Amino acid sequence: MISRRKFLGYAGLAASAGIGGGVWAAAQQKRQTKPNILIIMADDCTYSDLPTYGGRNAVTPNIDRLASDGLVFNRAYLGSAMCQPCRAELYTGLYPMRNGCAWNHSASRPDVTSMPHHLKALGYRVGLAGKVHVKPAKVFPFEKVGGFDANCVREPTRQHDTQGIRRFMGSNEDKPFCLVIALVEPHVPWVMGDALKYPPKKMKLPPHIADTPRTREDFSRYLAEITYMDGQVSDILDVLDKSGRADDTLVLFTSEQGGQFPGCKWTNWDTGLHSALIARWPGRIAPGQRSNALVQYADVLPTLVEAGGGKVSKDVYDGSSFLPVLLGKKPTHRKFVYGMHNNIPEGPAYPIRTVSDGQHRYIRNFRPDEIYIEKHLMGWSGSGKLNSPYWATWVREAWANPHTYDLVKRYTRRPAEQLYRTAEDPYEMTNLADDPATADIKARLSAELDRWMKDQGDPGAPQDTHEAIEAARRGAHIYGPSSRP
Repeated sequence: MISRRKFLGYAGLAASAGIGGGVWAAAQQKRQTKPNILIIMADDCTYSDLPTYGGRNAVTPNIDRLASDGLVFNRAYLGSAMCQPCRAELYTGLYPMRNGCAWNHSASRPDVTSMPHHLKALGYRVGLAGKVHVKPAKVFPFEKVGGFDANCVREPTRQHDTQGIRRFMGSNEDKPFCLVIALVEPHVPWVMGDALKYPPKKMKLPPHIADTPRTREDFSRYLAEITYMDGQVSDILDVLDKSGRADDTLVLFTSEQGGQFPGCKWTNWDTGLHSALIARWPGRIAPGQRSNALVQYADVLPTLVEAGGGKVSKDVYDGSSFLPVLLGKKPTHRKFVYGMHNNIPEGPAYPIRTVSDGQHRYIRNFRPDEIYIEKHLMGWSGSGKLNSPYWATWVREAWANPHTYDLVKRYTRRPAEQLYRTAEDPYEMTNLADDPATADIKARLSAELDRWMKDQGDPGAPQDTHEAIEAARRGAHIYGPSSRP
């Protein structure tokens, strides 16, 4: 296990060591031109809670092994820290505004095309097992593959059965496959796995999480679900190994957005938008490497298209292919990664936008006069299975614990602008927006955010309204670019 600060410093090591080399170049010549593709997604897993990224609690031997066999991206991001928008970005190669899914529980534009369209045109069978959570169906025509629970809020999660993915990988061996397995852990309710393996008093909470007994109990259950998810990763990779097709398969593992803790899911902080991304491709990707290349979910589909022999056009995607990074031919990819948050229907309107260059993060809160409320994390309804009981203990303890008070205030009352030196302050606890020493950095990132929003047809605050999301659900999106890229 490595520390959070230490893993962020591995960029130069990976680059200086070189991830190409004669042995790998020779092996590349022997691989088939169209790899099979296996994408394994966790659900609501904060990347920094994984040991591969410096996590100090969770036990994930299978994800660790996958990382040692492949390439770990230190700086992979998604455009929105919510389930539906980030998946729509991944599957379309378009940012939330352009694909249309700019809120949770909404819908993409009806004329958008996605992974099944693009890879089927290259001869792939394209299937999805587990959680879907993207709409409309005609935009995302994945072949349905059974065996993994599609309901992320079921209690308990149904036990998985690998027969469906076994059949999918084993059939039509003359054609390459692309299979997405979207797991539902560690999404709430945290009921899977063995929480007894994580005694609450022995855990080390990250600095953005208030230390109360109930928080420790819930964090313990969350960690148990991460380990349970890691076991699913093992079973999936075992099926791939037994299919005899592992050597010709590009495997991607991603943790999606952050978990249901303040500062993670539903935010534009780093612990919300930063995602784990691990790539394994025997004979093509050198094992045991790390990259500091900035990549974003919108880059994944164009990367897969290029790996499958297709042409990647700027007129089709917001993202661009990072295949050269995978193959060790380039150490860098993009200059900036972007993020957005529209709070409706998860709570009252609270639009947020952000940009990061990998070293610094700039955040713009369009409604700093309002308090931030997220109904699941801070509220309570019915049995409360999807809510967060620990939040009330933060509020209760705030009067006696200055640090807890600061965390409650940090989450609920936010300034118009925030700037963080993320590379040195990975949990983004120190806002430098008003520091004269960082004025040039803030101005540069603010201008870049303005440029991106204009390009995306993003009006900012007017986007986070009931009218806008209802129009999107009908396929009659109000805002966005006049034309797709």
